[in-house]
Amino acid sequence: MKKQKKIKNRSFLLLILFLFSTSLISLKTLKEVNVQDIRISGSGLFSKNDLLKNSSLKFPIRLIFINTNFLEKELKQNLSLKHVSARRQIIPFGLKIHINTRNPIAFGERIVNDEKISGFVDKDGFFINKQNTENINTSELTIQVVGWEKKFKKILSKIFIAQEKYSLEIVKITFSTNGFLILEEKDLKKIFLGLNPNLINDQLQIIKNLKNEFKDNSFSEKIDNIDLTYPNKPKIKVFKP
Repeated sequence: MKKQKKIKNRSFLLLILFLFSTSLISLKTLKEVNVQDIRISGSGLFSKNDLLKNSSLKFPIRLIFINTNFLEKELKQNLSLKHVSARRQIIPFGLKIHINTRNPIAFGERIVNDEKISGFVDKDGFFINKQNTENINTSELTIQVVGWEKKFKKILSKIFIAQEKYSLEIVKITFSTNGFLILEEKDLKKIFLGLNPNLINDQLQIIKNLKNEFKDNSFSEKIDNIDLTYPNKPKIKVFKP
């Protein structure tokens, strides 16, 4: 009987502690969060003010009312971020935001509502707004992307991978208004790739082969342009003597 009584007392004590802790947590989640309760970690130099300007959060706000999923989507889109994680915390109390920024590897240009927008492009083909970058050493960027659109991200990523893998020296990537793709390579000059993104792997392989074939002779100096719109029928136009 004494043993059963001890078990009951212990269970009752645990129940009291559980109720107390849950009540404490509930009270904490109802507490208002202020700007000073935000903690930012990760890469990049974004400030609390940057986060406030690029989200719909209005402070003070009760912790429980912060929609972290929506906040993550807002910041990722508005600040051109690679990853955002937002968490409500009881101990220490507040809102913790972890940020991973994108690393530019090319200058970028896009058209929005007939207005030309300058920025940068990362290795995954994502556009980074100019105002969301700080202290970038632009002297290290040698590629320009013109006519960027969201639908071109995948093909840009493949081009950047090929550039590194095949030691290409691409200086410009241009998408026309209808999506016609043109590359400009240091030795091979202007290369027409056309409208079919499904051909890009074959086209990049041909570019690699041509680069290797011409690197030990001066033939590349005679090239005006290369047409790989149809990879099975490549055309090389040379300057007339």
